[in-house]
Amino acid sequence: MAFEPQRRTGGAPPKKRWGRRKICRFCSDKNSVVDYKDIGPLRQFISERGKIVPRRISGSCALHQRQITLAIKRARLMALLPFSTSNTTDQYRSETQRQGMGR
Repeated sequence: MAFEPQRRTGGAPPKKRWGRRKICRFCSDKNSVVDYKDIGPLRQFISERGKIVPRRISGSCALHQRQITLAIKRARLMALLPFSTSNTTDQYRSETQRQGMGR
């Protein structure tokens, strides 16, 4: 009784994802440098909720992703970038007001 892998029964075959490979913008432009003091480019690597965007989504290479992560963390400590968005407290306030708790 050898182990046999389960086979898919019915349904559509699994879809293959063929997309364009993303290019690291720091590798393509040799003059650009990752710097924690320049928050303009760093904001592109932060999601709406304040999380650091992963490498598979941002398209940056491993070297520059590490530099971006370090720069974002340094900018957060220097209070140049927020740790999280401010609308989370607004959502909490509106929920408590709807439930009659916030007076």
